[in-house]
Amino acid sequence: MVLLLGLFAAEARAVTWFPFGPDGGDARSFAADPADHMHLYLGTANGWIYQSQDGGKRWTRLASVGKRDDLVIDHILVDPSDPKHLVVGAWVVADLQHPDGGLFVSHDGGASWTSQPEMQGQSVRALAIAPSDAKIMVAGTLKGVYRSTDGGVHWQQISNQDVYELASVAIDPLDPNTIYAGTWHLPWKTTDGGVTWTSIKQGIIEDSDVFSILVDPAQPSVVYASACSGIYKSDDAGAQFTKAPGIPTNARRTRVLRQDPTHLDTVFAGTTEGLYRTDDGGAAWTQTTGSDLIVNDVYVDPADPKRVLLATDREGVLASEDGGQTFGPSNGGFSARHIEAYVQDAQHPATVYVGVLNDKEWGGVFVSHTGGLSWSQLPAGLDGHDIFSLGQAPDGTILAGTGHGIFLLKSGAWERASDGASGAVAVAVPVKAPRKTPVHSATRRRQAAKAEAAATPSVKPFDGIVFGFAVSGETLYAATSQGMLRSASNGLTWSQVASIPTDEWRFVASSKANVVAASLHALEMSTDGGNTWQEVALPAKVTQVSAAALDGMGRVWVGGREGAFYSADNGKSWQTLKDLYARNVNSIYYDQAADRMLVTSNGPATEAFAVQLATMRISKWDTGWSLRFVRPVGDHLVAGTLFDGIVVQPKMVDSPEPAEVRAAR
Repeated sequence: MVLLLGLFAAEARAVTWFPFGPDGGDARSFAADPADHMHLYLGTANGWIYQSQDGGKRWTRLASVGKRDDLVIDHILVDPSDPKHLVVGAWVVADLQHPDGGLFVSHDGGASWTSQPEMQGQSVRALAIAPSDAKIMVAGTLKGVYRSTDGGVHWQQISNQDVYELASVAIDPLDPNTIYAGTWHLPWKTTDGGVTWTSIKQGIIEDSDVFSILVDPAQPSVVYASACSGIYKSDDAGAQFTKAPGIPTNARRTRVLRQDPTHLDTVFAGTTEGLYRTDDGGAAWTQTTGSDLIVNDVYVDPADPKRVLLATDREGVLASEDGGQTFGPSNGGFSARHIEAYVQDAQHPATVYVGVLNDKEWGGVFVSHTGGLSWSQLPAGLDGHDIFSLGQAPDGTILAGTGHGIFLLKSGAWERASDGASGAVAVAVPVKAPRKTPVHSATRRRQAAKAEAAATPSVKPFDGIVFGFAVSGETLYAATSQGMLRSASNGLTWSQVASIPTDEWRFVASSKANVVAASLHALEMSTDGGNTWQEVALPAKVTQVSAAALDGMGRVWVGGREGAFYSADNGKSWQTLKDLYARNVNSIYYDQAADRMLVTSNGPATEAFAVQLATMRISKWDTGWSLRFVRPVGDHLVAGTLFDGIVVQPKMVDSPEPAEVRAAR
């Protein structure tokens, strides 16, 4: 396969694999270089900063601000006096009793970051820089309001006990001592740098969460505030607010307000139910997108206000060239997808499918006909379900295991595995026949007919979670939350494997006539294609199974927090490899073509391991990413990441291109 990675040779790092999508995912925040409106920064929900040099048409991954994958970056400040100086506020989605996050600082345009020690562990939910003095910055955390007067080097809390659980901050454009603070319980204001604070809730519905505050740069007495209860405007610096008309309050949170810098009466409101716009200073608002869009941030190009960017949940970055009336995706190079499932088409090796979690109708299944270098979405028929597993039937049909049953790919669209009549997944459940008793012949015949009907498997709807697929001969197996299922009809109809407990089975794997099924705490194995099963003892050190596989010799492999183990005698004894330094194992896969086991583990580790089965020699690659799994495609490897889509192993030389790739061009 030709991997056009030679083009990236100048960027290559010894430990970095290249990201190739699928594009999109959760985008959280924008910031622009004051010296170059085409140079943009993008914050994500997994701790990474991206940048664009062309106004958001194409993105490149810049750096991880905290070397962790759980930081939500909702605010990025770029110092107008030194555009290489950036400050980022981050928080962690966690229990409120244990808040976490921090402030991070860069002095090289975002290439490297350091944690600000005084704010370490703070859940930073808001950040602002004073328009009149770039050395003054204000941060809002769950503990209160903090201020820096030296460009973010040192910070001091300036709020009292009433001002806490911050969601937004804003600084008066002329007076840096006048600060607005929006909390989870209405807004506050100080005019003396935080010495005293005044509640400015007049006109705002009680107990409103104030998510965004906007102070008009030309008329500082004009203040907008957005809340869970709607949008408010004040013409007297917050003394009295009036609720804006035109935006319903039910099930909607207005997360962000942004002005058109060239026309200040034009304000955009990004909400959890789409984008709104006013052109008359808030007198009237109109919705410009569908209500299924969650908007986290808005950027209006100061040189071309008709170009508007949205940072959204699931759809990533959207761009408009007509002032926000219509939008299209602008995610080139940006992928924040949680990849959970993978299957390669056995008949077309360059065709691979991945399944994602948490992206609803913008996620589902993506297909690549170029070995993972480019992707297109296959959402039709999946109803926005999360994809937990992918498989392929003996006849070549692709299957998707979702949180609500099994789907089959037919002519480019997904159909639920069906009995052909009810539309529900056909899961046959064996019913025991009644005990025979001596009766008269006529009665016996009637009871025999009833017994025969009762003994026939009944069909009931299946709506469980499908964690994995495997094929043994002409039989498909599915590990589900409602037991182990099997199908002899290429996935159309399914029956329960009655000889093993109807538990939640998380893993299933096969090799020749051997099939293994694993739950979190149990292991079952068949050596005759699934006709009979026997319980297999787990490794004594494994407290919870997190991966299971079979190799070509029939050896069973199991992964857990404690590492990877294998057994050559059906679980009577287990061994581990001393040089396999993988802990928190999340995937073990048998690469038949190379006769090796591929092993990955949960972060912070970023290595992928290969065990050559002939010699038990171990090799590894530091991919630079937190991995979910690694798989072979032709003569290279691809990996699914926990939060960043698919990454591809670097190849600095070309190799022969498969016919499937040539045909796809």
